[in-house]
Amino acid sequence: MTEELFSAISNLSKGESLSITDELLQNNMKPVDILNIARDAMHTIGERFESGEYFLPELIVSGDILSAVADKLKPFLEGEGDTEKIGKIVFGTVAGDIHDIAKDIVVFMLEVHGFEVIDLGVDVQVKRFVDAVQEHQAKIVGLSGFLTLAIKPMRDTIFALKQAGLIDVKVMIGGGPVDELVCKDTGADAWGPTAMDAVSIARGWIGTTA
Repeated sequence: MTEELFSAISNLSKGESLSITDELLQNNMKPVDILNIARDAMHTIGERFESGEYFLPELIVSGDILSAVADKLKPFLEGEGDTEKIGKIVFGTVAGDIHDIAKDIVVFMLEVHGFEVIDLGVDVQVKRFVDAVQEHQAKIVGLSGFLTLAIKPMRDTIFALKQAGLIDVKVMIGGGPVDELVCKDTGADAWGPTAMDAVSIARGWIGTTA
C-alpha cells in the first residue's frame, strides 16, 4: 500500500493518492510515516522536473496533491503537538525557488510542536531573511529549496546572516537537493530530509540554549 501511494503521487494521480491515504489512516498507519512517503514521491517529481520529464504544470499539480494529502493528515497531527510556544523560527523558500510544497509541511509540523514560525513564503531574498531575524529576534532560521538551484541562495543567505553579526543564529536547511555535503558546503548548522527532523533539530537547539 505504501508503494501504491508513492506511485500515485509521483504519477500525479490525485484521486488515487487521496483514497490510498484514507486507507492507510484506517489501517492506523502513523500520519508522519505517510508524510514521509509523500516526501519521497515529491523528491522523485523534482528529479523528473530537473531531467526535463516533468514541467511547471506537473509541479503545480504535484503541489496540489501534496496539499490535499496534508489536509487529510493535519487533524491527526494536531493532537500530537504542544500548545505553548517554545521559540521563534524564521522560515522560507530561498531566492529563485517558487515552491512551497515541502516548506508548508515543515512549517505546520514546527507550529504543531510548539514553535512560533515567521513564514516568509517563497522566493525569499537574502535581505528579507536577515531583516526578519533581526526584527523578530529569532534564534533559528529554516531555509527550504526544492531544486538544485536553491543551493547557492542558501549559501548566500547563511553568509549574509554571519556578515550581519548574527553568529548565534542556528540555520537548518532542507529540500530535494539537500544532503550532508550540501549542508557543509552552504555553512548550515544542520539538515534533515523530513519535517520531523526539522522539529527534532529545532527542539534540540532550544533545549541547549534555553
